[in-house]
Amino acid sequence: MPPSVEGFPREKPFCCGSRGEGKTSITLVEVRIMAAWLEGVEGLTLKGQIRVPYTWWVGEVGSRFLMALRDECKILGNRCKVCNTVYVPPRKNCGRCFVNIDAWVELGREGVVTAHTIVRFEYPLQPVKPPFAYAVIKLDGADVGLVHIVKKDLERLRNGVRVRAVFKEQRTGHILDIDSFQIV
Repeated sequence: MPPSVEGFPREKPFCCGSRGEGKTSITLVEVRIMAAWLEGVEGLTLKGQIRVPYTWWVGEVGSRFLMALRDECKILGNRCKVCNTVYVPPRKNCGRCFVNIDAWVELGREGVVTAHTIVRFEYPLQPVKPPFAYAVIKLDGADVGLVHIVKKDLERLRNGVRVRAVFKEQRTGHILDIDSFQIV
């Protein structure tokens, strides 16, 4: 047990750590001393960015989804045979039931914005130049939201507003083959 610190009573140690691995016994006194010490420390922030360009295979499910965007301007989802949840983008396995999903459904091009944020400051890794919005869009026929972008009429953008997918003329098999969603 650590020695008494003036002004703090001696207390029993407690453990911190996870699942018993790397546990360290410390006392509440030591926690209080550390908190007091931190009050006099000036925070340091290092601003930076990391660019990690890489490519990976999206698998058979992701490939079918992206090829439908590219070749047919269709948005596909898939339906779990156990819980009937329709996912977009489609998934190999249901996140609720943990079963393979093999039933494909074509979803509508329209949906409802369920959450959004407007981006006004430029950052090198953004998909388009600001201003634009990231939005979670629950497409007609889907049970989960698709994250995508809205470029126009940002002053009208609200949760609950209906939007429609706008496809690019030249498509390459990328999620941005859907150029953006526009408010209906």
